[in-house]
Amino acid sequence: MDFQLEPELVQIRDTVRKFCEKEVTPFAEEWEKNEVFPRETIRKMGGLGFFASPFPEQYGGTELGFLANIIVAEELGRASLGLACCLNMQSGTCPMTLLLNGNEEQKEKYLPGIISGELLGCFAVTEPNAATDVAGIATKAIKDGDHYILNGSKMWITHSSVFDVGICFAKTDPSQRHKGLSAFIIEKGMPGMTGMAEKNKLGVRSSDTGQIVFEDVRVPKENLIGEEGQGFKIAESALTYGRANIAGRSLGIGQAAVDAALKYANEREQFGQKIGFFQMNKQIIADMVAEIEASRLLVYRAAWLQDQKRPSSNESTIAKFYASEAAVRAVIGAAKIHGAYTYSSEYPVARLYRDVMLMTAGEGTSNIQRLIIANNALGWK
Repeated sequence: MDFQLEPELVQIRDTVRKFCEKEVTPFAEEWEKNEVFPRETIRKMGGLGFFASPFPEQYGGTELGFLANIIVAEELGRASLGLACCLNMQSGTCPMTLLLNGNEEQKEKYLPGIISGELLGCFAVTEPNAATDVAGIATKAIKDGDHYILNGSKMWITHSSVFDVGICFAKTDPSQRHKGLSAFIIEKGMPGMTGMAEKNKLGVRSSDTGQIVFEDVRVPKENLIGEEGQGFKIAESALTYGRANIAGRSLGIGQAAVDAALKYANEREQFGQKIGFFQMNKQIIADMVAEIEASRLLVYRAAWLQDQKRPSSNESTIAKFYASEAAVRAVIGAAKIHGAYTYSSEYPVARLYRDVMLMTAGEGTSNIQRLIIANNALGWK
């Protein structure tokens, strides 16, 4: 068992970290305040190969693996969770759905553009009344000759108003639940499809997130992924990688909280000494550091299993659950260390505090992760 990162992984980490220090961190607060979607930054990231590591070279990938992808997610989450949200659309659920389930024509048409950052992806599952309950999706896709007619709406979709190509899940047989669900490729500009960004969100304001409405949208039958009725299985296959991706981003924002707390505790003085000397602050810091280190081991293990082509669904679920909850606790700890200055934009903790709760909701809430973990442990899969 070797816990040492390979030299190429260290190089990736250092490259992303330097990029963030120059291109992300100086602008993160402004992006969040003004709800700026940093399109050109994402294009630069694609050009540097930030999205390429899990994919074969024939589609523009680097084949460096999932651990490399998680390291990118960690560093981006550390700098700006709003920006990091794009990673799942460019190297997680959206392109992984195509890689794992698409035919060769679909892969060749869409994957290179998504991986390079020239095309923005999206993954349209969640609906106003169907989030955790994927089988409860109400959007319909009714066959009409050489097309499917889509009607319905999606909510809380990353890149909702800016995406170029996406994966949409809809019922081809509305009388069924799991067995009636199918997956389709949707493209920007399809008549009847409208994407709208949700404005004035609590956090991750630089991420384009919102609603997609389908009104008699004609989708060519060639855009069906796999076969009718395979949508639930396809969604589950992609969510394994999505959960690992969120776990990586959670690790990043948790580390950012640790960084902020340590810096402040070494600068702020009260009663004639740095506040890091006070025992109760030491307890907070110790808990934060230990939990983020434990998270890193769980997250890296899930990615390592994916690189070994071994089952990783349960491990990804555990990593996502623990890392996201640990990140929340770390941010709360950093807020306690900062006291009233948590509420000042002079320090990053206010942004971390607004952003972090999203990690416990995306790709399945923490309570759903608990159910999955417990059922697996009990043998009730």
